[in-house]
Amino acid sequence: MQKYKKYIFILALLISVLPAFSQDTVVTPADRNLELYQPVDFDTSGPKRATLTHNDIHNQYSFALDRFVQSNVKYAYRDFAVLIETMKPTDYGYMQIANRMSELGLFNLADSAVSKISDKDISSIIVEDMKRFYYPVKKLKPADEMYLAEVFSNIVYNDQSLEATTELVKNTDLLTHSDYANYVAALGYLRAGDLISAGKYIDYAISLNSENLNYKKLKAEILVSGNKPKDALKIAQYIKQQRLYSTDFANKGGSLEQFLLYKSQKNENKKLYHLGYYYYLEGDLNKSVRTLQGAVSSKKSLNRDVYALLARVYFDNNDFEKAKDTAAKALKAGSKNYQAYLVLGDCAYRNNDYKEALKYFKTAESISQNISLPLVRLAQTYEKLNKEKKAYEIYEKILKTYSDAYMAYYKIALKDKSKEIAYLKKSLAINIRFKDAWIDLGRVESERHNYEEAKKYLAVANYIDENDFRYYYYQGLIYKNQGLKENAERFFKKSLLLNPDYQPAKEELSI
Repeated sequence: MQKYKKYIFILALLISVLPAFSQDTVVTPADRNLELYQPVDFDTSGPKRATLTHNDIHNQYSFALDRFVQSNVKYAYRDFAVLIETMKPTDYGYMQIANRMSELGLFNLADSAVSKISDKDISSIIVEDMKRFYYPVKKLKPADEMYLAEVFSNIVYNDQSLEATTELVKNTDLLTHSDYANYVAALGYLRAGDLISAGKYIDYAISLNSENLNYKKLKAEILVSGNKPKDALKIAQYIKQQRLYSTDFANKGGSLEQFLLYKSQKNENKKLYHLGYYYYLEGDLNKSVRTLQGAVSSKKSLNRDVYALLARVYFDNNDFEKAKDTAAKALKAGSKNYQAYLVLGDCAYRNNDYKEALKYFKTAESISQNISLPLVRLAQTYEKLNKEKKAYEIYEKILKTYSDAYMAYYKIALKDKSKEIAYLKKSLAINIRFKDAWIDLGRVESERHNYEEAKKYLAVANYIDENDFRYYYYQGLIYKNQGLKENAERFFKKSLLLNPDYQPAKEELSI
């Protein structure tokens, strides 16, 4: 079996392929096989490999991906195509598999998945971002796409960068007309250490398709490998400034920036700080913690930033005491990091100390720049303090300024019935993994007696978090309204098991 440099489990696929959710469905993260201080290969490592359950359909996906990794692209393509055609129709799943196919360069399969999406209100933003980021300007013939996918597989997974690229560049007709073919050639030369040739081919790819952000990202990686960090960072800034609205794609510019800073820094502590930040933005919290712990230095100015980020990672990893203590260390090292105040506010909010939380969030908002999160936290805290008018004034203000504030759309949806469905879907269009909006869409459709539609929305929420008591409560209501009393009671009891204080479930069970 080949060794892969980066793995990830593809969460959303489970939603799309199962006819129903069983409580024993588990996704286990794969061993990433990347030592802490081993050099990082950012996105040039290609798409990440999935580790899925033993379910037959999931195994079909995993088996197809293994075939792709082993350069058996023809059969991998067939297996992916069968999966797209036969999996249970779910927009969430189609969006996720379209994104994975785009990463692999299988754009015709991505188009096939996109064509099956029914709800454009939720899907339009992420599909537009996906196409802006990955798609070639010139549509590839199926045979050319298969050929380039095989070259890509050999470059990324099979340690055949030079051999595969040498063969590719002989195909001058394809390279003359295809921007994507030039991207693959540049990727191969970068992997082979030939930066001059890599630069030549990526420049031509960009000349053919100046809108493709993945090409620009590879250009930045080539530049930083050639000791031109300033030019590389300009590209990262450019990507950050682009109108990418979905959470998955909006983070890519920041992730690239931290990777480039890691590659270009000479100071070891700063190097580890940026690497830890990169891991955080990539969602690898445990690796981020270990790296940031090694970044602590004798310089207070650096420690302030290291401790503030480490506090955030601790909090997001549910290590709340360490988060609070580390945020306090950050403030002791210097008071101008909004993240430290934000974490302390989050800790106070979690402990129901809303007045203390408000104080921290106000400070965080006053020293942050062009960031919506402190304002969102302020509004949420005003809600808890029964100052709803003030809270919703802030939410409205946020929506006039920030395009990424899915929580503001969600909160206004709950307050304004005329905007409820539109704004719930808008929040999901920005952050497709936002569980609360999926649950409330399920609630709304249930109230309208659209039970099958409600179940689809609730199923997504259940996959994201199978222990959310609200899912079982609303499923119980659906069964109750359908006259299935035993099923309803079973779901209400499950809701109470997860949250013994949930009054609506108690009322349904006459407790």
